[in-house]
Amino acid sequence: MLSRSPATASLLLRSLLRQPRGFSSSAAAAPAAAKEGGDGKLVASVLFERLPVVIPKIHPVVYAFQEFSFRWREQYRRKYPDEVLGKADARGKGDYHIDYVPAPRITEADKTNDRKSLQRALDNKLYLLLYGNAYGAPDGKPVWHFPEKVYENEETMRLCAESALKSVLGGLDNTYFVGNAPMAHMAVEQTDSSVSSFKRFFFKSQVVGTAKYHIGKCKDYAWVTKDELLGYFPENKDFFNKMIIHIR
Repeated sequence: MLSRSPATASLLLRSLLRQPRGFSSSAAAAPAAAKEGGDGKLVASVLFERLPVVIPKIHPVVYAFQEFSFRWREQYRRKYPDEVLGKADARGKGDYHIDYVPAPRITEADKTNDRKSLQRALDNKLYLLLYGNAYGAPDGKPVWHFPEKVYENEETMRLCAESALKSVLGGLDNTYFVGNAPMAHMAVEQTDSSVSSFKRFFFKSQVVGTAKYHIGKCKDYAWVTKDELLGYFPENKDFFNKMIIHIR
């Protein structure tokens, strides 16, 4: 084994640090990556999600544990005199008092299974799917897919994903992109000779401050839960099940 002196090791480290480093978000990285993938096609897809509106129901096991913990603490809690506790009940009730009535968890959209509405599955996440022409679809037939755009000359893939969602919604005012890097990617092998293999990158974006969008550039669309989404892509069910982390 060859030994290096501390001075030699320091010079070697400095030379390595001075070398230029490349980042996937640079303008030149996307064309370079495109040359490596088939015919140079990269596709940016957007997983557009609506977060839960109401708190999900507690799991029966969790509820049973919370009930047990409460009863256990009640055994050892400090007991106050009745005259002290009664002062809270004797507090006057003025015009400020409002009887709170919670909104129903099950909406009309749930009852009719209206998948075009965001007012459904309030305790769950919803994801936007489009029905229409998608890049790489067999025989050019309309299929269910995420908002997408083929990379052209955008500075980054994130900007390409923003363009994909903007073309569908008409703007990005009520959206929030989570991070600059894609959350996942997949290499699509094509059997159709008309389209070569390509790579698809998935970016996450979220609904912000609205309950309705004017969705265009598609024949149909649907807001679906994760379990419903997996039914739309049976051939890629395992991939999307791992990509979409959903804890209720």
